[in-house]
Amino acid sequence: MTSRTRPLLGLATLVAGIGTAGSLYFSLGLGLVPCELCWYQRILLYPLVVVLGVATLEDRPGVARTVLPLSLLGLGVATYHVVLQVRPSVGGTCSVGGGCSSILYPMLDGLLTIPRLSLIAFVLVTALVTASWRLRGRAWP
Repeated sequence: MTSRTRPLLGLATLVAGIGTAGSLYFSLGLGLVPCELCWYQRILLYPLVVVLGVATLEDRPGVARTVLPLSLLGLGVATYHVVLQVRPSVGGTCSVGGGCSSILYPMLDGLLTIPRLSLIAFVLVTALVTASWRLRGRAWP
């Protein structure tokens, strides 16, 4: 029964890996300086690649206990960051890279921004890990 969870964990690993590679490309490849909220999101996303990778190899859907605190915190930070970009009048700012409300690299005519990509990654990781846990057939701890 737990073998059905491995593809979900693998997909969550892939999402976290793409998010990590993308963030490194934006900073190292394009030379964009991450703001403070971007750093927090990176701190919460990067370990997920390793944790989810090991859980995928060992087929451990119980990794939800480790992943969900990180992904839910990342989801919260990314949501706040998106709110700051949509409504800069909220007043939250940070000092690195021009402020958290600035849009440094808009994609698809501004529909996708770096914080929105981060939000999508955290939503997907959270959903996939939750689905793998539920496929396991146990209630939440």
